[in-house]
Amino acid sequence: MKNVGCSSVKGLTFGVTVCLLIAGQVARGDFVFSEPTLLGPTVNTSAGAYFNSISADGLELYFASQDDLYVTTRATANDAWDKSTNLGTLVNSATYDGAPCLSGDGLSLYFDSMRSGGYGPADIWVTRRASKSDPWGAPENLGVPVNTSGDEGFPAISSDGLELYFADFDPIKPGGQGGRDLWMTNRSSISDTWEQPVNAGAIVNSSSHDIMPSLSMDGRILLFTSRRPGGYDERDIWLARRATINDPWGVPVNAGPTINTSTSDQSATLSMDGSTLYFTSMRPGGPGNLNIWQAPVLPVVDLNGDGKIDGGDICAMVDYWGTDDSLCDIGPMPWGDGVVDVEDVKILAKFIGKDVDDPALAAHWKLDEAAGMSPTDSVGNHNGVALGAPVWQPNGGQVGGALEFDGVDDHIVTDFVLNPADGPFSVLAWIRGGAPGQVIVSQVDGVNWLMADALEGTLATELSPPAGRTPIPPLVSESLIADDDWHRVAFVWDGFTRSLHMDGTLAAQDEQSSLAECRGTLNIGCGPAHEQDTLFSGLIDDVRIYNRAVRP
Repeated sequence: MKNVGCSSVKGLTFGVTVCLLIAGQVARGDFVFSEPTLLGPTVNTSAGAYFNSISADGLELYFASQDDLYVTTRATANDAWDKSTNLGTLVNSATYDGAPCLSGDGLSLYFDSMRSGGYGPADIWVTRRASKSDPWGAPENLGVPVNTSGDEGFPAISSDGLELYFADFDPIKPGGQGGRDLWMTNRSSISDTWEQPVNAGAIVNSSSHDIMPSLSMDGRILLFTSRRPGGYDERDIWLARRATINDPWGVPVNAGPTINTSTSDQSATLSMDGSTLYFTSMRPGGPGNLNIWQAPVLPVVDLNGDGKIDGGDICAMVDYWGTDDSLCDIGPMPWGDGVVDVEDVKILAKFIGKDVDDPALAAHWKLDEAAGMSPTDSVGNHNGVALGAPVWQPNGGQVGGALEFDGVDDHIVTDFVLNPADGPFSVLAWIRGGAPGQVIVSQVDGVNWLMADALEGTLATELSPPAGRTPIPPLVSESLIADDDWHRVAFVWDGFTRSLHMDGTLAAQDEQSSLAECRGTLNIGCGPAHEQDTLFSGLIDDVRIYNRAVRP
């Protein structure tokens, strides 16, 4: 078990959010991970720190270092962590002890160990205490049928103590998926014995290594570490979701590039209120090879993607009232509770009137400049270059200023923002004018993201699945945009459907589970190759691109 948590691996990087949708794609939407920070010197030292579990009240943190179990405490959730303490020789052995997992009531601590007296090379053990003020007792082997002559480890206990996930290191164990797999077992009460473990299944497990599970307090989020394809490194943090604890797990998704990096990222747990993710990483910035980091987990509250929290977001929530819509279901956990109701309104109310800091906003060209040829991306590094001679209209936009294009040679070229195939995303803009066939946003070496259909001047998009035997045609609406009125237009892909929206109303929609890949730069105001008949004539304002689905 020891070498599992400490190996060094290499890979790729990028960065952002979470919506539990498509296998192999970055998790986007629903809730977002904010920028991680190092947990601090009382936990992280040159010796390294890894495998963590936090108590329900957030005042105790258990972790492993140098093959021993440690604990650190704090007086309140707003205080710094105190100096860490070794759990002592009664709990720790002379060999490896790691992967602690604290029960919901804080009275049982599960962990894996290579100590003698077990059934195999590594087993799952548990130590108990009578109360939180009492010392931990002598560890007990969890016994059969959980432990076998094989190698079991990384226990994850549900908050009610009735469901246990763990990793089994026998790649040819009957029922396995071909690699190190996650297994689970249940019991009727905490006084009953564990049932025969079963493989977590082909939806959760891959043919690669799947290890280090943990469960959210409500049991609806399963975090684990995997080497499956589609990550940023050999070892990434992934998430699976289920509607209730009685439902099957959905397809796992990568936790995204804010959490996963080109180094090893692993062993993630959520605080009981779901507001903070704790995880182990080899990323730079820590004193040890492996360090524990924390990242705030925030609900997505700008539901319609206009940069404000106001009545528009309340209306979006009302439209999906009583459903399980994942974007509007934001409370009480950041990922909701399975229904859009008063709990979600309570969360939204906390943000009304406040500035929006949405990590899922990948690019935002306000187009409020009064002069110059460099439209600025206010949230990223995708500043544009205005070509031709578009005219700034500082007081002529719908949100501040706007840029006027002449339909002859005016357009904007920006850096690459995203690949449509990577996951759910949205593109929105305010426009006034235009003509049939003219384009609002397009991608070089790709297609037109937002445009006026060449026949009628209605809102359309050419974003479609990869070319197949039966090509998918563009999605064309009946909503006329090529007139002299201001319109807010949007394309949204949520991983299941592509949709067009105009002025807050759904204009067209169809089911599409994938989009064609493209990594080209963007054009604003013309087609991919600057074709003459695609050059926009009119005003464009407030262009936004999100790494998530919105409700325009």
